[in-house]
Amino acid sequence: MVPTAVPSVLTAALAMKRTDYLPLALLLPVFGFVAYQTVRIRTSRVTATSQAAALAPTITAKEKATRGTPRARVKRATADAGAVAHASAGPGDVPARDVADIRRRLSMGESGTYIDQILAERDSALARWPERVANPIRVWVASGQGLPDWDPDFASEVRAAFYEWSQLGIPVRFVFVVDSSAAEVHVNWIDHFSDPISGKTLWARDRNWWIISANITLALHHNGGEPLDAEAVKAIALHEVGHLLGLDHTTDTLDIMTPRVRVRDLAAADRATMRLLYSLPPGSIK
Repeated sequence: MVPTAVPSVLTAALAMKRTDYLPLALLLPVFGFVAYQTVRIRTSRVTATSQAAALAPTITAKEKATRGTPRARVKRATADAGAVAHASAGPGDVPARDVADIRRRLSMGESGTYIDQILAERDSALARWPERVANPIRVWVASGQGLPDWDPDFASEVRAAFYEWSQLGIPVRFVFVVDSSAAEVHVNWIDHFSDPISGKTLWARDRNWWIISANITLALHHNGGEPLDAEAVKAIALHEVGHLLGLDHTTDTLDIMTPRVRVRDLAAADRATMRLLYSLPPGSIK
């Protein structure tokens, strides 16, 4: 009888000696460990992804709409004294205003003031600083050292001018800083102006007519070359700080805000106009 043929693989296996199984027995645990680690790594990645998704904050539709919105860009004033710089602002930044109520309050409080002249100069709009009592406006006063006829007391006169306006009961205070980069208001000195003036103020406002920054320049000499004394510097500083706070010129020569300053102190009309201005919201009353 002829024996049945056995498959080649089985034949080879049967033909192997016992010692031939040793390498295969050693390799099997290695193959098993590699397979286990592969499954473990894949599982860890899935778990980590799930945890990251769980920890990520939920972004609402409102947050998506506001993320990436550019801040308002402010252009600095570059024109002459009293110039106003406009700033662009996003839609919806202008708050609702009761113009009729503002006009009524103006009518009730305008007696003894020159608020009407300010409105005429500004095309029926008011500008002022927001309330800055808890967070005072930061002011830096430069030194005029090196300029002819400079007196260190002049800086003290300027600080006194800021203080005098702030004592009127308006919601604004000032703090003087030594670092110019931290200031919102800068006061600098020059020898004299080429025009017949002794001071100049440039301020910038946002779209809502809130004043946000300013630069004041004061001269040490009249346009003709005559030196200014401490009393004159104080008067000019009072005038320029009045502009800084939102006042404009008045035709009454007895007021500190007259174009050519002839007095040395705030008049009753200056005080009344400033108080009225800071009792009203800024913006147009058209």
